[in-house]
Amino acid sequence: MPEFVIETPPTVALPVAGETAKFPVRRIYCIGRNYAAHAVEMGHDPDREPPFFFQKNPDNLDPSGEFPYPPKTSDVHHEAEIAVMLKSGGTNIPLESALDHVYGYALSLDMTRRDLQGEAKKLGRPWEIGKAFERSAPVGPIHPASKIGHPSEGAITLTVNGEKKQEGDLNQMIWKVPEMISYLSEYFELAPGDVIMSGTPAGVGPVGKGDVMEISVEGLGSMTVKVI
Repeated sequence: MPEFVIETPPTVALPVAGETAKFPVRRIYCIGRNYAAHAVEMGHDPDREPPFFFQKNPDNLDPSGEFPYPPKTSDVHHEAEIAVMLKSGGTNIPLESALDHVYGYALSLDMTRRDLQGEAKKLGRPWEIGKAFERSAPVGPIHPASKIGHPSEGAITLTVNGEKKQEGDLNQMIWKVPEMISYLSEYFELAPGDVIMSGTPAGVGPVGKGDVMEISVEGLGSMTVKVI
């Protein structure tokens, strides 16, 4: 007798720089408004408030270097981020040991159907329709922390067709990586394969078909993604 009644969905797995083995993905947690200037541009108070998270789906991650312009929208925005990949997890993780659970880091984009997200906000509804659509999270190769350490500062920029749109520094994150891990573990049981997207600096804006985005983070290199 077969174990499953339908064909087993493939495991979402991401490339690791310098490795042939891949990183399997379990869940994706995304923090909102984690840079003060971005909070201001989105109409919110920049003061430190309790963090909030939304989720994308594992198969939203896409290392192909292409971003298909999605349906049902006329206002798709770029959000440059880093992604944090966990090798272990648990509940109520102490702040001082949170980084022990990190496997590595990657460049990523949280592409957003801003018009649909805006409608959801007005109605008090979840954001998934604006955030968790197909291939909405372009991602670069994972750089193991064993090789690069744990980047806590360094420039993060994004250009569209060569014009700089987003610029910040990792040290400007309101909630740092250890704090995000520790906080999430109070509400969820984190596990190997979980991914945390770190939030974006100011300068988010629309893209159109044919545009070329390039995200760069000091210590993580750069990634080019074309809107198709």
